[in-house]
Amino acid sequence: MMPLDSIQQILDPLFPGLMGVKLLEATPERVTAELRVRPDLCTAGGILHGGAFMAFADTLGAVGTVLNMPAGKRTTTTDSSTKFIGGAKVDTTVTAECLALHRGRTTQVWQTTIRSAEGRLCAVVTQTQLILDA
Repeated sequence: MMPLDSIQQILDPLFPGLMGVKLLEATPERVTAELRVRPDLCTAGGILHGGAFMAFADTLGAVGTVLNMPAGKRTTTTDSSTKFIGGAKVDTTVTAECLALHRGRTTQVWQTTIRSAEGRLCAVVTQTQLILDA
């Protein structure tokens, strides 16, 4: 299994790194991370933008899938469904837990729950990852 700091190094120069995604745990069954709610990730009302919630979750599902793939494969998201439940205020930190619902040979399904600094549920994202030849 790939060490957590190695995965973080891959993410840092990419969009997830630009957003500020910080991995806390990454196993083939579960990925957790946090994201600081900065003003540039917010709507005009100082609340984390819906697209930021979605991108945060998409990153974690992709990381989980990569940890389950054999060498010589790559992944892409084919489907993502987001339920927005609550907001996250600027200058707070949201946390996410992404769990594997299905880890097949050609597809994987991951569900991410994102919570506010107070522990309130903000969003639930379910995504399907397709596994392809590299």
